[in-house]
Amino acid sequence: MRIGAFLLGPGVPGRHHAEVLDTTVAAAVAAEEAGFDDVWVAEHHFMTYGLVPSAVTLAGYLLGATRRIAVGTAVSVLSTQHPVALAEQALLLDNVSGGRFRLGVGRGGPWQDLEVFGTGPDAVGAVFREALDLLLATLRGPTVAAAGPRYRFREVDVVPHPRTRPHPPVVLAVTTRASVALAAERGLPMLLGMHADDAEKAAFVREHAGPAPHLSAALAYVADTRSEALATIRDALPRWLRPGLAGYRRLDGAPTSPRDPVAYTEQLCRRHGVGTSDDAVAALAGSADRTGIRHVLLMVEGAGDRARTRENIARLGAEVLPRLRAC
Repeated sequence: MRIGAFLLGPGVPGRHHAEVLDTTVAAAVAAEEAGFDDVWVAEHHFMTYGLVPSAVTLAGYLLGATRRIAVGTAVSVLSTQHPVALAEQALLLDNVSGGRFRLGVGRGGPWQDLEVFGTGPDAVGAVFREALDLLLATLRGPTVAAAGPRYRFREVDVVPHPRTRPHPPVVLAVTTRASVALAAERGLPMLLGMHADDAEKAAFVREHAGPAPHLSAALAYVADTRSEALATIRDALPRWLRPGLAGYRRLDGAPTSPRDPVAYTEQLCRRHGVGTSDDAVAALAGSADRTGIRHVLLMVEGAGDRARTRENIARLGAEVLPRLRAC
């Protein structure tokens, strides 16, 4: 198995945003020291669910702060930015990092981001396929042009050329069957989120039917006893989720119905690796067997503070990762 760290930069109430982001940077460095294979950074706008508005920017910083580990975006929200500009940034990071950068992209939702950035509701609908194809064409180079409904421009040179051939690795976040079909058509691996259960992930993998190395996100927190681990997550996670999930505001102004933070916490604890190291290994290995996904991204910031996050990463590296890789 390949095991990564999934970093959200969660805006825990009572913690200064600078402190949260310092913790996220420290978590990435700790993940490299603990033997994780890669680190993936989430992107959110105008909400405290995650304090990183530019995953590619933070990924660039983390590539400079580390030496071995791969760093990716999980994901860069393609619907709020120009695909050529994002591709250029990916190519730049591919070159200066020695090929350690990974680009994850996603559709996003019908949120107020589309109004703020001026891309409009079509950016998560019909235009998304056009944007994804333009992104991939730019990454392939050596030139790119566009003649679509949204993007139209004459041929230009793509610089820099990719260091990684044929281009930096790209994954697509998937939450619907339509997105599964798009990933399969483009030959892209899928990134499946923490909210999806193993049955849904396994179904998506079957529908994709390609050889792509898919990725699966999961919550992971280990302690000396299962009750201790559960108590920590049950205390910390709802305090972050309650205001964080409420930050999703629709573009059309319609009311949203956020998940219940306590119920969602319980759901995550049942599905994922929360407990002793034995519990974590059993849950994560079992999920890999049921879904067929051998690359898991562990959300390690669930405890909500720097010391416990670093301890969690160290224990996962020492007590869980070696056993998972032996499965």
